[in-house]
Amino acid sequence: MSRTNLNFPNAKLSPLVVLYLVAVALPVRYSLGPIQMTGLRTFLAIVFVPVLISYIRNPPAKGVSTDLLFALFACWSLIAFSQTSPTHALENSGALTLELLGGFLIARRYIRTPEQFRGTVKVVAAIVLLSLPLAIAESITGHPPLIALVNALPAVTSVAPLSIEPRLGLERAQVLFAHPIHYGLFASTLTALTFVGMAGSWPFWARVIGLGLGISASFLALSSGAFLSVLLQSFLIIWALVFPRWGKRWLFLAILALIAYVTVDLISNRTPVRVFFSYATFSAHNAYWRGIIFEWGMLNIWQNPLFGIGLNDWVRPQFMHSGSIDNFWLVLGMRYGLPGFAIFACAYILGFTRVLLSPLPSDLSDIRRAWVICFVGLTFTLCTVHIWTSIFSFVFFLFGAGLWLINPAEVTQKPSPKRATNRFTRFAAVPA
Repeated sequence: MSRTNLNFPNAKLSPLVVLYLVAVALPVRYSLGPIQMTGLRTFLAIVFVPVLISYIRNPPAKGVSTDLLFALFACWSLIAFSQTSPTHALENSGALTLELLGGFLIARRYIRTPEQFRGTVKVVAAIVLLSLPLAIAESITGHPPLIALVNALPAVTSVAPLSIEPRLGLERAQVLFAHPIHYGLFASTLTALTFVGMAGSWPFWARVIGLGLGISASFLALSSGAFLSVLLQSFLIIWALVFPRWGKRWLFLAILALIAYVTVDLISNRTPVRVFFSYATFSAHNAYWRGIIFEWGMLNIWQNPLFGIGLNDWVRPQFMHSGSIDNFWLVLGMRYGLPGFAIFACAYILGFTRVLLSPLPSDLSDIRRAWVICFVGLTFTLCTVHIWTSIFSFVFFLFGAGLWLINPAEVTQKPSPKRATNRFTRFAAVPA
């Protein structure tokens, strides 16, 4: 099939996107009275209203329902916090709104063409490349250079350097974020976005380097949760390469996954969730611990189904001294109740499935495939890790960065000189 000639106006990447990603990667914090601010929150507070106005004036062609659901979730967070944590309701719902909707709306407004999407991937790759020497140094010495540098500056602080038990003879690198898991998760997004998404833009050797960059940086976090994203994305890439022309390959893979789930449920004396945790962690102890967290987390949800528990401590066995919950989806239900979880899940599933099922021209199939593979990996990883502040904002910025694929309204076909009067354009749909 011949390649469709596409024209995407306003293809240049907005400086706002670049500044946003830089703000994500700079671990700067300071106090504004009783409010804890970060560099990212400061940037988003400055640009939020102008970006919102620009978005309203230039709405996307489709996918607005997903945007409205995320906005509804932000509103629900204020209602839920006002019932469960009233003294901190405005502060926390405001921070959530900035970090979720701020980054998401920047992506929705300023990433609407393949050039803008690929430009975003290039910026993320540049940040990971620049941070890799810092990650290597930290993995050897245990001291995060950038975090130490920021802490030495007047009037600001950085994220707290964590003292975590080494793994595989190396220290765990947090580099830019509040936790090594977050750095590993950030780098893991390059796996599919560079190797698959940059096809047709980068030569093969550059895509391989981008893939290796993401894998190497993610590995240095020494987080099984973050590296799970790399492994899942790599498996899906290999699956696509092995069966390049089989149109039903993804349906067949989904059926295999369903059969595997049912089989494990039938033959194992453990639940499929516990089996999943056992293979998604570095140790049997961590798998056992996450299984307990999931079971008691669900108990907290059923006991507080409407508004959740907010910022209050959760009910758990006495031997569980730590209140850490390594499951983003579980935290949503616990903190905001079943309505909050349902709203957020509907926004996520609706946006994902609409991108997955939208008919697209062949020129965009690699970008769609990369984005879908990336978020399949992230979806499972978020079952084993929790994300907050900068990395939370980044994940849903990246989610918004792919929603223009629902219907790339900016696509127009350049008329051929021989058919200048033809007003109609037909694109052949190619499945991801």
